[in-house]
Amino acid sequence: MARWLPNPSQRLVVAALDLFSERGYENTTVVEIAERAGLTKSTFFRHFPDKREVLFGGEAMADLVAQGIAAAPAEAGPLEAVAHALDAIGREAFTPDRREFSTRRRAVIAANPELREREALKGLGLTASMIDALKRRGIPDLASCVAAELGALAWKIAYERWSDPANDDEFGEVARRALDEVRAASALC
Repeated sequence: MARWLPNPSQRLVVAALDLFSERGYENTTVVEIAERAGLTKSTFFRHFPDKREVLFGGEAMADLVAQGIAAAPAEAGPLEAVAHALDAIGREAFTPDRREFSTRRRAVIAANPELREREALKGLGLTASMIDALKRRGIPDLASCVAAELGALAWKIAYERWSDPANDDEFGEVARRALDEVRAASALC
């Protein structure tokens, strides 16, 4: 594969996922990922700080969350603003053509403690992004924290359900149902 082909970042992600699936995360090197993508090691490091990060999308998801919350209607309450962000993520990141990739990604992450830890840390960062975006809307601190935590839980549930190959619903639909379920369950506590 020639180095000049477009979208080197996506090529690296696909190559990494393929290699992690074939050989395991621990048995795959950055050099092998770069070679599989038809790129160099230095190109890999221009796009990702380490091989763990190749599956986690950098700051793009946090930006989508913040933008989705900011774009929610002015009259939207905290959870509705979070739902608006989940809809935006579905339109931008969790499209039907990404479902197979997401299913494979989940399997690779589940098989490796280091990747599970990274995913948990990314989840905390996304929750913090939701909190900050809600506060910028004027939502009080505690309400922002509660809405963000419930939103993060709904997101996790929705992602698992959406990436199931048997599911063909849009991510936004799955996420809104999950958010409604989380809201109902919290009322029982």
